[in-house]
This record gives sequence, C-alpha cells and structure tokens, in this order.
Amino acid sequence: MSIRPLFNAVAAVLLLIAAAAQSAQPAFLSPTALVASPDGVAIYIACATGNRILVLDTASRKVTRSIPTPASATGLCLSADGARLFVTCAAPVSRVCVIETAGGRIAEEFSAGHTAMAPVLSPDGKTLFVCNRFNDDVSVFDLAAKRELRRIPVKREPVAAAITPDGKRLLVANHLPAGRADLEHVAAVVSVIDTGRGQVTDVLWLPNGSGALNDLRVSPDGKYAVLTHLIGRFWRPATQIERGAMNSNAMTLIALDRMEVVNTVLFDDWDRGAANPWGVAWSADSRTLVVTHAGTHEVSVIDFHGLLARLGDMPPTMLRVNIPYSFSAMLPPPTDASADPSFLGGIRDRRRLPKDDLGPRSVVVVGRRAYAANYFSDTLSVMDLDRLQPGVETIPLGPKPRMTAARLGELCFHDARICYQGWQSCSSCHPGDARVDALNWDLPNDSLGNPKNTKSLLLAHKTPPVMSLGQRETAEAAVRVGIQRILLTFQPPAVARAMDVYLKSRKPVPSPHLVDGKLSPAAQRGKKLFHSAETGCARCHPPPLFTDLHSHDVGTRAAQDRPADKFDTPALIELWRTAPYLHDGSAATLRDLLVFANPNDRHGRTSHLTADEILDLCEYLLSL
Repeated sequence: MSIRPLFNAVAAVLLLIAAAAQSAQPAFLSPTALVASPDGVAIYIACATGNRILVLDTASRKVTRSIPTPASATGLCLSADGARLFVTCAAPVSRVCVIETAGGRIAEEFSAGHTAMAPVLSPDGKTLFVCNRFNDDVSVFDLAAKRELRRIPVKREPVAAAITPDGKRLLVANHLPAGRADLEHVAAVVSVIDTGRGQVTDVLWLPNGSGALNDLRVSPDGKYAVLTHLIGRFWRPATQIERGAMNSNAMTLIALDRMEVVNTVLFDDWDRGAANPWGVAWSADSRTLVVTHAGTHEVSVIDFHGLLARLGDMPPTMLRVNIPYSFSAMLPPPTDASADPSFLGGIRDRRRLPKDDLGPRSVVVVGRRAYAANYFSDTLSVMDLDRLQPGVETIPLGPKPRMTAARLGELCFHDARICYQGWQSCSSCHPGDARVDALNWDLPNDSLGNPKNTKSLLLAHKTPPVMSLGQRETAEAAVRVGIQRILLTFQPPAVARAMDVYLKSRKPVPSPHLVDGKLSPAAQRGKKLFHSAETGCARCHPPPLFTDLHSHDVGTRAAQDRPADKFDTPALIELWRTAPYLHDGSAATLRDLLVFANPNDRHGRTSHLTADEILDLCEYLLSL
C-alpha cells in the first residue's frame, strides 16, 4: 500500500502544530451527537469538548445558535413536537438539561449517573431513559414529576439505546464484554428492558469477539434495529490483519417482532477494511440505512430492503442459531454473513469523505440527505443519498481548529489510514480513550499460544516496562512497535511522537465507587487493610501509581504460559474500569482474584480475611 499521501498529510499537520505553538490553545468542538427537528429545518449538534449545543439551519447551512452546557454534551433527543431538547452532560455526577428550542434556554436540569449519554424519550413523551455509562445502569425519569424513578442495571458500559415504537422495550448496547476473557465465547451483549416492569428481561447475544458497540437505532417502521460494533478474532494468533483476520467491522440486525438477532453483516471489503463503524441513521421510509466509519472517514449508504432480500436468500443452515453459547462447541463453525466481507457488494455505496472531514461519528438523515458529524475536524459532511456519484459538501461548525500535538495524537490513535488496508486503528483494541477491549489477544511479541488480556494505556508512559511480561522497556517503544507489527505500516516519526503526547495527556476518570468524590466507609476500611503489614498489598503496589515497576511470580501462570514467566506489576489506578483481571483475564472480578486466584497468598496475604474484609478491600481498590 502506498503511504505517500500520509507523509504529505503529516507534513501539513506539522506546520499546523508549529503555528499552534505560537497561538492560544484552540477550543475544539468535537461534534459527537446529532438530532434533526421534526420539520427538518434545524439540526442540533452536541459538542463533546466544546461543552455546547449548536443549532444548524439546514437551508442556509449556517450555525444560528450556540447554547453552552454545564459539561461535555454527549447525547441528544427531541420531543415529538420539537419544543424540548434533552441533552446529557457527562460528568461523575452528570446533568440532563432540558432546553426550550424556541429560545435556546435551559428550562430544567436533572441529576444523572456517571458519564450520562444516549437519552431516549418514550413515545408518549412522559419518560426519559438515560444510559449511565460507568454506573452500568439506565436512569428512568418521570418528566411530569421531575424526578428519577429508578436505576436499571445492565451489563457493562451502556453507550447507546433505542426504544420500540410501542414503548414497551428499550434496547441498550453495552460497549464491552463482561466476565472472564479466557472462555470460548466472549462478547458484549444488548440488554432488553421491559419498560413496564422496569427490568432487563432478555439479553441478545452477539457473535464471538463482538465489542466496541457504538450506536443502536430502530427503523422508523419499527420492524428492525441495527447495531454497530467490531468483531475481534481473538481466537486466532494476531500475525496478520488482512481480510479481517484480527478485527472485522460489523453491524448486527435485530428483528423486533421476535426480539432476535437476524444476522451480523461485515462492512469490510476483501481488500479494504471499514474500520470503527460508529453512527447509524435511517431514512424516513426505512429503505435506506446510513452508517459512519470513524476510522476510515467514510459513510456507507445501504439499500436495506436489498439487504433483507439477500439475507432471506441464505440457506436456513447458514442463518445464525440463537442458542446458549455453552453449546456452541457442539456446532460447526458459523458460515453466515459475519464471515463474508463481500456480503454487501452491490447493495452498499461506500463513500469517502473530503480529505479534511475527519472522524465521522453521529449521523442523521433529513429527507434524502445525510449529515455526518466529524469529531476531529469540527465539520458536518452533507451528501445526497440518491446520487450515484455524489459530491459531499462540508459545513464548518466554527473556526478551523489548529491541530495541537495531543489532538493530532488522538486523531492518529483513532485513524485507520495508518493501518494496512484500513482494517483497524489503535482504538480498535483500546477503545474508550485508550483503555481496554476486555479481550485476550495472542500477539507474537512473546511467542504464540499464550494470549494476554488487553491492558489500559492510561499511565503507561509513567509505569515502565509495559505489556504483561514487560517486553517493552518503555511505552514509547511499544507505540512504535505497535504501528509496525499490529497496524503493519511504517509511519513518519511525528505520528508516534504525537501518540505519545496524546497518551500522556489521558487523565484518570474518578471512580463510580466514590461517594461525593470521597471513599465510602467500606473503602476506608479497605484502605487500612491494603496499607497494613497484615496484607502487604502496598509493598508491590505503593502509591501514588500503585506499582513497584517490577515483575513478580505470584502464582498466576496458566497452562499456556512459560515456566519462567513473571508478570509486570500493574498500576491500580482506574482498576474499576479494566476488568477482567490478571494477565489472562481469568478473574472476572476483584473478589474472584483475591479468593480464587491467590495461591499461597503470593498475591498479597488475603486468605485469613473474612468475607466482609475481602469486600472492603475490593471496594477500596475499585475506588482508586
């Protein structure tokens, strides 16, 4: 693959960085969510780092209003009459703002959970549902009473939701897999909430390796829902990436009448990946489906009726069987659409965005035009869905941002153009601001046959060496080797340097286990145990980073590990966010680690602790 255009692009960006160094820090908008008014006259744009809502007039293509929000604007929904706009503003204690669209005034505010997003209004307009990403639950608000009725627990990191037209079922996309990573089937799921009963009544399984769920939308006719996600082929040695050998980029189709997964379809072509599918939008007649590809800076326009017809023509034996995955080993390998990169051929128009429209995430359809929000370029891309060879119009949402080193690094981290054939980006395995995908990968850097769980890159530059066996002396070395051996390209030194700056700029997110920003009574008791000579935990995990930067044999080697393997002591900051635990992801919870994976007290002296003391210790660790 020729990467000369990338050299030219990076050179241009370096000029921007030099200019930025001589000017004030720019204010990036980072458009991340869109919703259109019922008449299509206005589009409301949530700006995640700009902390504001922009209002775009679709006729003039101009931003007509800017409404500040109290925190990062992460999600939007409108009342049926278009009079009220509901905005989630993410924080450890989030706010849900109700904006009167006529005057742009915040009329009401509700408290929500940790990192609220994806608000959904019931069809009767009386109830608002909000995903609390890091509380792993969904808030239910009674809008007339102006109060939260309940929290409904879901699996892990709910990031998107959609409601059926009758209001009886709320589908919730969980961003990451939950549970152990050393099992045969590891995948994120869709939680189905019975809104009348206020609880999860069903769970929809996705193909093995499914994760990084981003968006979920119900068709206007109420018959189907579509979900975007990745499929990590973690069961294969990660020695190549061609044809989706490591990561494939997919959507799963759900039939709402029977609440069943119909099939999973790949966006990739045989020789070109469609990395990081993100936003979903439907045309009003449910005939056209639009999906953004944030990694390759593209949009797919899909003939949905053609897709249904093609799925209907598949032999019954090829269709996905909805059975418990504990029985999956008894079946032959699946040969359905989730393994066929040519499946969308002839029914999908894959459109590249203009070169300066970067990171399309949310998308909305107004009439026969699609509007995609470009996170990294602070623009909207507008395209006519009916033109076979369309031009794409770019609408700037503000002054063109000047790229800082950290912002360039963030772009590169999410950019599949620096990967061979665009199959994946760094964020494919490290979603959520360079954290974890909860999968075990068999990377060739420490021989094959001994998969390791993905580690968070938070604080990696401060806690050398890196990787489970400490193979890389520094995070800088790991970044450069990752570009060459995981993305399979050679990039100018500026790319890796920018990624270093971005990764160093990542800050820990306050734990959802904190109470008003402080340790709970249980966590305070756990802190005393952690720092006591009775357990010795702090000897290998001393603050402030909670690592001694050394490798140890703590009795956790598995059958596939080498007899001499010792494992790098991980930092414990943000431990609440990085399950499953241990180098092979074999401990689903911290309690499992302390009770079942601590032979002879080699991982801290915990065998003498009572059940309550174990829980207190876990509560402290989960509060870091």
